[in-house]
Amino acid sequence: MSENFFAKFKKNRRGYFSFIIFVTIFVLSLFAEFIANDKPLIVRFDDHFYFPILQNISEKKLGGEFETRADFRDPEIRELVEKNGWMIFPSIPFSYDTINLSIETPAPSAPTTQNLLGTDDNGRDVLARVIYGIRISLIFGLILAFLSALIGICAGAVQGYFGGLVDLIFQRIIEIWSSMPTLFLLIILSTVLEPGFFTLLLIMLIFGWMSMVSVVRAEFLRLRNFDFVKASKALGASNRRIIFKHILPNAAPLIIANLPFLVSGSIVTLTSLDFLGLGMPIGSPSLGELLAQGKNNINAYWLGITGFATVTIILTLLVFIGEAVRDAFDTRKY
Repeated sequence: MSENFFAKFKKNRRGYFSFIIFVTIFVLSLFAEFIANDKPLIVRFDDHFYFPILQNISEKKLGGEFETRADFRDPEIRELVEKNGWMIFPSIPFSYDTINLSIETPAPSAPTTQNLLGTDDNGRDVLARVIYGIRISLIFGLILAFLSALIGICAGAVQGYFGGLVDLIFQRIIEIWSSMPTLFLLIILSTVLEPGFFTLLLIMLIFGWMSMVSVVRAEFLRLRNFDFVKASKALGASNRRIIFKHILPNAAPLIIANLPFLVSGSIVTLTSLDFLGLGMPIGSPSLGELLAQGKNNINAYWLGITGFATVTIILTLLVFIGEAVRDAFDTRKY
């Protein structure tokens, strides 16, 4: 079945190439420190090799006077290294929090050969912040989608399989929970609790799991009346075995097809909170914060365009992937 699925998936060229591009972007963002960093990848000094990205190098090791960590942007440190060795910088010599003190115009500065996408209002390289921001957004979205799907599958499976009073009670609870103004509650909780990656993940998980429940519940309500389920019950199979061994594998295509849309929704929510200033801590690389800077600095067109284009491309790729997965599982399509 897996071979048949991948064959159908590849027939949707738009979704297939979107998947390749998405995976490439995600993998490259995982190695952001090796692409955009103000520390060298490797330093050779007095016949010794150092890796500043992986270890702290003091000025004294490089012939300086202090035991503090070496600042490789300092012209004196560079001169010391170049006298007795060499060093190789990443292709983008800025990290997400590096302030470029050599820009010739006030920040935010327009794109140049040094800062390909310009700098933000604090003089930080926009391209470096985009790379790090993509990593945070994708990791956050994938983790939140996985956990939300896990809780939603369990809740929907219990509802759909047992039905009756169990389904009725669960439905009333979900209706009450889903009727709450989610965005306002997220804003309130974000202001009360200290902002952070895992804090936001927990807050959004409290409300994000409901989106998968209705899909799983409907599929279990349909499948529980099939002959193979009735036969399993007649043979004495336990409810847990029927749910996870018989019904869930048959409901998996519909669940998997909804995961890319769940990831995109998680990214949008995180971007929205960051745009409002209630998401990640101040200074963190964030696509929402970049959009907020574009709004606050209308003349700096590169900020708004870069933020909008990045978010649009990521969400478009996820939608195309979701459509391709859905079509691959649709027996009527092929």
